[in-house]
Formats: sequence, structure tokens, C-alpha cells
Amino acid sequence: MRWTTLYISACLVALSIGLGHAAENCRVCHRVELAGAHRALACLSCHVSESATVADPAAATGRAAPCNSCHRGFAAIFDHAMATRDRERAFADRSFSKVDPNFYRKNCNSCHLKGCLDCHQGGGHRIGTAAADLCLDCHRGYFVGNDYFGRAPREDSLRYQRGKRFQGDYYLTMRPDIHAEKGLICGDCHSMQSLARGQKSSKGCTDCHRISSRPVEHRIRAHLEKLECYACHSAWAPQEYGSFFLRFTDSPTREDFWLKWDETSGEYLRSAYLRKQDSPPLGLNARGRVSPIRPQFIAYYTHIVRDRAEGRENQLLAAEWKAYFPHTIRRGTVMCDDCHDSPRRFLLENSQDRIYRLEEDGMTLGSFWDQRGQRVINGAFLPEARYRRLSARTNAFQKGYLEKWQSFVNRVDGSPSR
Repeated sequence: MRWTTLYISACLVALSIGLGHAAENCRVCHRVELAGAHRALACLSCHVSESATVADPAAATGRAAPCNSCHRGFAAIFDHAMATRDRERAFADRSFSKVDPNFYRKNCNSCHLKGCLDCHQGGGHRIGTAAADLCLDCHRGYFVGNDYFGRAPREDSLRYQRGKRFQGDYYLTMRPDIHAEKGLICGDCHSMQSLARGQKSSKGCTDCHRISSRPVEHRIRAHLEKLECYACHSAWAPQEYGSFFLRFTDSPTREDFWLKWDETSGEYLRSAYLRKQDSPPLGLNARGRVSPIRPQFIAYYTHIVRDRAEGRENQLLAAEWKAYFPHTIRRGTVMCDDCHDSPRRFLLENSQDRIYRLEEDGMTLGSFWDQRGQRVINGAFLPEARYRRLSARTNAFQKGYLEKWQSFVNRVDGSPSR
């Protein structure tokens, strides 16, 4: 009987050991606190198994397979622009790689999507929904994002590095997008589903807005058929003309350049010839519609070796523009003349109107606002013949012009006199 009792006891001990191994015992060693959307999950729901633990379930290197087991279909995000950076790499290949084959690795690799936690705040054990401030970790500076909240890049010279700051960068205060004022965040128009499909957004303007026929501009058929809404309703846009990339090799005088830089800047310093924050130039996007465009980039390169320029200074490596959507929407629009009598806005500047003499400064281009020698990478410049047609003073144009001004006069007449 005694031997039977010992045998049963041994079996129970073995069974309890087996059950102990089968259950999770992660938190015996790992004192972690789960919070947020995943607070009720078991550890192995994300980390897979104790014998082959996935240390970073959200990493792009594994296409976030554990995340995708619940959030099915979202691994496709890693196939699209936000993760691959294919367009940035292609730009570097056709421009800076001519003079520095490692330019992309040195300067353009920091905004790669490393995993789900780049956007989902709080870290793996306190995961939450994506917040606008996290979007702006990458979508800032000269790239669309900060402009939505009324922040424009300052000049690079240290004397302009003052005033308000956001994420370590000084900025000029501009008027924010009206949607930002109303409390809309990035995810309201850029859903996870749209990002997984490789789309820029999940909503267009007319998904929420009905086009009223009250404004004279909305009663012009060509405006509705040939223009993007934001061609007129973008109040301003940050623009960078002449992006100078200075490469230093064995050159202590780098520190004498009075430009913003830090120890992580590597061998390159960057500055702009000119920055503007007014109404953006206009061209044609991939849909053939009139759209805001901006330089991205008109890039110049100088290699300074032992404190002397090697080869040609300010070598023009790219003169590329991009059709895009400034996130600076307001209800009001520019006046008629800002498009119909503004050749400079379509990069058709008259030579006698030039203020900046680029060729005299050894910068190759005759003007930033001259289409010659430049291109739009995802669209085209407006042909000169088409601009001549739209700038003609037809009877219909003059009628609409007068009505537009009359609306202002009526608004002023209704105000109290001083």
C-alpha cells in the first residue's frame, strides 16, 4: 500500500510539473505591466512561444507576423511607401549617387518604418492608438505634416533658430489647416486600411463637403473639372528653393559655417538658398488636374576637402518638383489675378521680372520659376499655351471678376463705420 501511495504522489508531482511548463510563466522573471488595448492578452499571444520567443513581435523585419495574426491584412503596410522609401531611394540614386554612392545610407535612412510601434504609442506593453505627434516624428520639417498645425520651417542660419519649438526644431507660426482647428487628427483622413492599400488617404474632399454653387468660383465649370480643390483652398505652403548640401572631408572649418547642425549630422550640412511660406506654385498632377507643386529638390552639392572645394562648387544634381497636397486648407481662396495673371506661379516668369540672378551666382538655372531645366516627377508643368488661354480677359472672366469684388464690397458695406 505504501508503494502505491508513493507511486501516485510521484505521478501527481510529474503532472504538476508538466502543467507548469504548459502554462505561461513569463512573469516569474519579467515584471512587466500590460496596459492599453492589449492589457488582457497573454504574453504568448504576441511572443508566440517560450522556447522560440519572438522578442519584437511588431518588427518590420518579420512583417509583424504576431500582430498580423489578429490585425489581418495590415502587414501590407510594409510593402508600400511608408516602409520601403522607394521613391526617396530612387531620388538619391539618380542625383547624389553620382557623387556619393552612400548618400542615401548616410542621410535618408532614419525615417524607415521599423515596426508597428513607430506609430502606436506607449511601447509594446502599453500600446495605444496612433497619435498625431507620433506621425510628426517623420512628417515634419519640409515634409507634409507640421504645416497642418501651422508650423513652417525656419531658415537654417543660427540667427533664425529662435522662437517656438516643436520636437526640437524652431518654427514659424502660420495659420493652421481649418480641419486641425476643428480637432481632426491625421487618422481621420489617413486610415490604417488606406495605408495598407498603399493609398495616400481614405477620404477625399467631397466625401465630407458638398460643393456649394454660391461662390462664383464654384460656378465655373473648368474649375470643378480641371482643378483639385486644394489648388485654390491651400492658404500657404512651405517652399524650399536651392537646397545646398555641403559635404566635409578632413575639414575642421565645418564648424565655422553658421548653420544648424549637431553631432549626428555626419559629414553633411544642409541649407536653403531661399525659403518661402506663401501661395504655392501650380502645375499638373498625375491625374492631369491643376495642383500645388513645390521643389523637392533643387539640389546643389559641394565637396569640401581639407577646407577647399574639390571640383565644381554648387553642382546642380537635381531640379525636381512634386505635385502634392499642402495641408493648409482654409475656406477662403486667392483672388482671380493670383492665377489668371501670375505667370511666375506657373514657372513662366518673365526674365525682366527676375529678382534672383542664379546664373550670376554660378547656380546653373536661370530662375527657380522658369520651367526650363526642371521637371515635375509625378505630373507636369502647365504648358505655356494653356496658361495664355486661361489668362485671357474674356467676357466670362470679367463678369466673374466683378462679382468676386462685389462680394467683398457688400461685406465691407455691412460693417460699422469708424
